[in-house]
Amino acid sequence: MARVPVAALDRMLNRTPNRNRRRGGKPPALELAARPRPWLSALGLTTVVLIGAWLGLLIVGNVRAPVGPMNTTMALRPSLTGGTKINISPLGALTLDSHVAPVRLDVNVDQLDPLRSQALVNHPERLSGLQDEVTDDVEHGTLDLAVRSCVAVVTGATALGLAVYRRPRRALAAGGLALALLAASGASAYATWNPKSVLEPKFSGLLSSAPSVVGNARSIVTEFDVYQKELARLVTNVTKLYDVTSTLPAYQPDPSTIRVLHVSDIHLNPASWKIIASLVKQYRVNVIVDSGDTMDHGAAAENGFLDPIGDLGAPYVWVRGNHDSRTTQRYLERIKNVHVLDDGRAETVGGLRFAGMGDPQFTPDRSAVPGGDKAEELAGDRLASALRDQRAAGTPADVAIAHEPAAARETDGEVPLVLCGHLHHQGTEMLKYGTRLRMEGSTGGSGLRAVERQYPAPIEASILYFDRDSKRLQAWDAIKLGGLGLTTAEVSRHLADENGTGASQGPTPSGTLSGTPSGTPSGPASRRAP
Repeated sequence: MARVPVAALDRMLNRTPNRNRRRGGKPPALELAARPRPWLSALGLTTVVLIGAWLGLLIVGNVRAPVGPMNTTMALRPSLTGGTKINISPLGALTLDSHVAPVRLDVNVDQLDPLRSQALVNHPERLSGLQDEVTDDVEHGTLDLAVRSCVAVVTGATALGLAVYRRPRRALAAGGLALALLAASGASAYATWNPKSVLEPKFSGLLSSAPSVVGNARSIVTEFDVYQKELARLVTNVTKLYDVTSTLPAYQPDPSTIRVLHVSDIHLNPASWKIIASLVKQYRVNVIVDSGDTMDHGAAAENGFLDPIGDLGAPYVWVRGNHDSRTTQRYLERIKNVHVLDDGRAETVGGLRFAGMGDPQFTPDRSAVPGGDKAEELAGDRLASALRDQRAAGTPADVAIAHEPAAARETDGEVPLVLCGHLHHQGTEMLKYGTRLRMEGSTGGSGLRAVERQYPAPIEASILYFDRDSKRLQAWDAIKLGGLGLTTAEVSRHLADENGTGASQGPTPSGTLSGTPSGTPSGPASRRAP
C-alpha cells in the first residue's frame, strides 16, 4: 500500500483554513441554534385572526334586509355567550338565549317602510299573509348575512395578517383560519340551537313593560320553522305598534331640533328610571324636565331613590311638588346634572331658558288644604312677576315650570309654554292670552296609588320638540304605557300649529300595542290628593 507523505496530508487537512486566512477571514465559529417557540407564533397568529375577523365584521359584516314592512340591519358580533339581540327603537330591546357560540346575532329594526306599511293599513287583510312573508324575508336575510360574514372575516383577517407579517402565505393562513373559526362557530350555534328561547325572552327598555310583544308563544315546539313563525309574530305585533307612523301628522324633527322629555309625579316608582333612561337614549333627549312629586313623603330616608338621576345621560331640570320636601330639594341640588328651579329663578339648559317655581305647599299625607288654591295662585303670580323681570332684562324664558296647574295658569301671557303635573293625567290647554299649558301625567303610574282604583294608572311621559332658532314648541309625542299588571303601549303625535286654538284637549291615540285590556282611570278625588 502506498504511503501518503506527512506534508501532503497536512496540506489536505488545512486547505480550508489556509484559504480563509489568505482571504483575510476567520475560522467559522460554532453557535448554538435558537430553540423555536411554536406556541408564541401560534398565539400571535390567533390574535391577528381574531382582531382582523372582528374588524371585518364590524366594517362590512352588516346586511340591510327588509322584514315584512320593516327595514332591518342584521349583523354578527363577537360574544362570550352567544344568543340573539333584537333592538326595537324606541321601545328598547329583547334578548333570546337562542344558541351558545362565540358570535351573537344582532337585529336592529331601523324604521317602518312607509309604502309597505301604508299598504297594510289600507288593506288589513294582508296581515294574514304577513307571517309567511316575514319568514321568507328572515331566511333570505340570514343567508345573505352568512355569505357577507364569511367574506368579512376572511378579508379582515387576511388584510391584518398582510399588514403584520408582510408575507402573503402567512396572510392567507390567517384568512383561512378565520373562515374555519367562523364555520366552527356556525356549527356550534346549529348544535346548540334552542328554538324554545323565544318562550323566555329578556326585555330591556320600554319593552320590559310590554312583554306580550312576542305574542302567545306557549305552543312553540322544537322545529326551526315554528321558531321562525314565532319570530314573524314578533315582527307582526311590532308592526301593529309602528303603524302609528303612517297616521301621525307630517312633522319630522331634524338633528338640530331640541328634544325635551317631560316627566312628572314619579312617586317613588323605581321602574320610572329605566323608562326615562330608555327614552333619553332612543329619542336622543337634550333635557329632562321633572315638574315635581318625585318623592312620596319627602323624608330623608327616601333620598337614595334619587341617585339614578346622575346616570340618566341628560341634564335634569326639577321643581318641587307637594310631596317633595325642602330636604329633597337640598339633596337634589348636590347632584351634578340637576338644575333645581325655585322662586322664579331661570337657567339656560340644553339650548332653552327655563324658569320655575316650587310648590308652596307640602302635603305628603295627601290632605286637601282649605284655601290651597289661593296659595298656588299666589305662587303663580310670583312666577309671572319673575318672568316679566326676565323679559325686561333681555333674557326672556322659553318655558315656565310649576307643579300645580292652578299656579301654571297664572303665567298666561308671560311665556310661550308652561309645564305642570299634579293631576296624574295628560292634557293641553291654550290659555286666554296665548300661553300653552301642557300638563303631564304620572311617569310613576301614581306609585303605590296604582292599586287604589279599578284600573291601574298608566305611566305617562312626553317628548317635546323645539325649534333651535325660535325656541318655540313645534310638536310633541305623548307616550302612555299600561300601568301595574297591564301591557299596553301607546304613542300619539301632536302638532303645535294644529292645537293653537281651542280649549283643553287630551291626546288622541294613534296606535296601540295591547296584550291586556286597559281601562280609563278615574280622575283624582281632590285637587290636593295627588
